Amino acid sequence: MKGSPIAAALLDWHRRAGRHDLPWQHPRTPYRVWVSEIMLQQTQVATVIPYYRRFLERFPDIRTLADAPVDEVLHLWSGLGYYARARHLHRAAALIRDGYGGELPASFEALAALPGIGRSTAGAILAQTHGVRVPILDGNARRVLARYFAVAGARGERSAEKRLWELAERCTPGQRVADYTQAIMDLGATVCVRRRPLCAQCPLAAGCQARRSGRQHQLPGARRSGVRRLQRVFMLIALQDCARVRLERRPEAGIWGGLWCLPEFTSADAAAAFARQTLGVDGAPPQALPELQHAFTHFDLTITPLLVHCTRAADLVEEQRALWYNLREPARVGLPAPIGALLTRLAEQTLC
Repeated sequence: MKGSPIAAALLDWHRRAGRHDLPWQHPRTPYRVWVSEIMLQQTQVATVIPYYRRFLERFPDIRTLADAPVDEVLHLWSGLGYYARARHLHRAAALIRDGYGGELPASFEALAALPGIGRSTAGAILAQTHGVRVPILDGNARRVLARYFAVAGARGERSAEKRLWELAERCTPGQRVADYTQAIMDLGATVCVRRRPLCAQCPLAAGCQARRSGRQHQLPGARRSGVRRLQRVFMLIALQDCARVRLERRPEAGIWGGLWCLPEFTSADAAAAFARQTLGVDGAPPQALPELQHAFTHFDLTITPLLVHCTRAADLVEEQRALWYNLREPARVGLPAPIGALLTRLAEQTLC
């Protein structure tokens, strides 16, 4: 631990107050830690744990995950958000199965090159499972270091990132690396939190430069954000045989990438035209159902569901891009959380 200004205090705090009963710690295998690190990207531990347990129950090892259909992976991810993480996890599992005999590589370079992993996640996996001395800089570690050393600059600013990586390297001890890595993540998650940090409980408070100058609420610097925008869309509930609804797979790029969703339009007229021209729906215009509100990181989405009844069988033009989803016997596919909730409510109603 020589040379690290914070390791001894962090390790002592972690022994007394750190988290030692997280599901990926028992046993702490490379696969289990990898899945946890991907799920924990931009998501809190309390939210992740139930998803993690269900995921590991279905996919207990890399080969099982790699061999599974991506739709089943996305189905178990539904509601966790940031769905590119699930697609990257599945893609990386196939690469590990085919190129590394089904075992996560122990080389930092090979690990960091896999989809969705990168520098900090690779470091966390190697440190926690192999005791390799590699630094990490996830959101929690970044906040601890930025405050302790008073590093200004928002996330993504090159000079701030360079300085924080230098500090992460300097502070990582040569021994007990797994415990240190867990400790700095735990401190950022439970004490050195983004809003209202618990400085009185922090083992690093005495040396924290941000606390000394009263800047702990200003560091690390926030990314510049524009005016939060509101987006409105119309989604078509094309109901067939009183139980089946047409879904379409969304493009991998963009929100809800790769998930199955109701057909989306910019206006009610466009939705009605699609219903007439593609699904052969005649008669009354679509029936507007109560609006749904959903918040994303940078904008708010208002969804107006429009219900139409398909009186005759409609063929699917693209088998891989569209399907008829049975509300009574739902398929195991990935659905955005608000769409899944809407379909569940519809299944409980008498629709014909």
